[in-house]
Amino acid sequence: MVTPTAAQEKVRDHDGLALLVVAPAGCGKTEALALRVAGLIDRNVTDGARKVLVTTFSNRARDNIRDRLRSYLSSPALRDRVSVTNFHGLSARIFRAHARVIGLDPEMELPESDWVREQCLSWGWGWDWITLSEEALRLAKQQPLDDAGVDAFLGERGATGALQLEQQRLAENRLTYDDLPRVAELILANDAVAELYRNHFGAVIVDEFQDLTPQQLRIVNRIGLAKTTYAGDLAQGIYGFAGAQPTQIDAAIRAECPDVIEFAESHRSSPAVLGMVNSLNGLTGGLTLTSARRESWPGGGLAAGIAFNDAAQEGQWAVQFARFILECAPQQRIGIICRNGPRRETVDAIAEQSGLPVYRWDDGVLDTETARLMKIMLVRLNAAEALAAADPLQYLREAAKLGTIADTDTRRFLADALVWCLDKLRDGMTPLQIRDRIKVGDQDTLLTVAGLHLLSGHVGKGQQFDWVVVVGAEDGVIPDWRSNTQAAKLEDARVLSVMLSRARHGVVVTYATRIADKYGRVRAKQGTPYYSHLRAAPFTDAVGVQRFLETADWAAIAAR
Repeated sequence: MVTPTAAQEKVRDHDGLALLVVAPAGCGKTEALALRVAGLIDRNVTDGARKVLVTTFSNRARDNIRDRLRSYLSSPALRDRVSVTNFHGLSARIFRAHARVIGLDPEMELPESDWVREQCLSWGWGWDWITLSEEALRLAKQQPLDDAGVDAFLGERGATGALQLEQQRLAENRLTYDDLPRVAELILANDAVAELYRNHFGAVIVDEFQDLTPQQLRIVNRIGLAKTTYAGDLAQGIYGFAGAQPTQIDAAIRAECPDVIEFAESHRSSPAVLGMVNSLNGLTGGLTLTSARRESWPGGGLAAGIAFNDAAQEGQWAVQFARFILECAPQQRIGIICRNGPRRETVDAIAEQSGLPVYRWDDGVLDTETARLMKIMLVRLNAAEALAAADPLQYLREAAKLGTIADTDTRRFLADALVWCLDKLRDGMTPLQIRDRIKVGDQDTLLTVAGLHLLSGHVGKGQQFDWVVVVGAEDGVIPDWRSNTQAAKLEDARVLSVMLSRARHGVVVTYATRIADKYGRVRAKQGTPYYSHLRAAPFTDAVGVQRFLETADWAAIAAR
């Protein structure tokens, strides 16, 4: 069992039920929440048949906090006193139990994959039309609207594609992921149902509060107003495109919670990395972090910024940086992270030819069991037959025997991976080439395996690497050229902060002064305007990076 810090003990022992815990990345938030649940149970908040409801945004976060809870609670107490779920799981539970309250069939098919995207692909829609339709549906369904209200909302905006998808959904008697919180909110508008849940849950825990949409906060409030512990960090709020509104949510929670506990000690990152993260606090609203044990980091860690002539030079340097580290300490994990996938393509191509162990996170398979099932399916897949099928995606689902899988999470992960697989087949890749892209083994996952990892800033949220290279840090990428409002630009600053804070030992931010567009035209580029903030932190250049690597105590680094 981990010895709690003073801040974690304060969270555990806090008497009030309404509490805001501000815990930046690497500060022990998950441990604090597990302690909080144990403390609530010790204080008889779950007397009678009541439970503590713990809500997360992902299955991985759900499983992580459940694992930590096992350190503090017996199996019977965890089973009988705690309910750990993600928001979609909670919404599905409410729907199944009370659908008839709003006149819906409780046997409607629940989502196991991104049905909207799959339907668009099966109809052969282009990406622009898909994006417009998905956005219209998301906006409609984050309102407390019934089915007729959704139709009216879409009709008023002339969202023809979204209306077509909605008609198909109703014809198939199914719900999508966006429907689940919508119908849960409609059901909880019934006072009798809401009171049932308020009585059943003596307290509520919300992980990563900054990722809440206003709709999700309304659901939480109907169940646990004034008895909810919210934990997270405003500086990690990077899901505005999905409807999250970090600043608005933060203000609402602070109005609800009379008490705030802030964590300021990082147990993840070196002092050098924390200096880079702290330099952005004026933009992100983050806390100033200190290292819990400064003296334990060999050399104090590494922070650097480097400009290159072009993307190829940048990519070659980043891969050589990873090669040097892996030769000195083979079990290290190096993340090459970019604001978006297309800007990272040059690095990806160089990495794939490097001979290093390379893991591309946007290849659609992040789960070991999913990887195993995909590999089995691809060995015997006839690509030509699959693409010629009336419904290629259904062909792949049957080839992978998706219908025989009972576990909900495995079904969802596999369904998502099959959409990715179909995209690759349509791009001309063979089943063998796709299989070779699935490099997760039977013993390791992308979350643990050593080597060079290629990913985007959003995918990397919640993860950690020993070293991080943030590539493509040009103006137009960070902030994105489409970020034309102050709020969008500040969110991109938070994306940069998230990418930096993935690093344990060291982080290097790079950019190219010339970039060729897809037509081969070369354009001059400048570094991100956030560089002026990064320069406020002590960081070195390419020469300093080389000096650090050559003089580092690699045995101590590998042991840290």
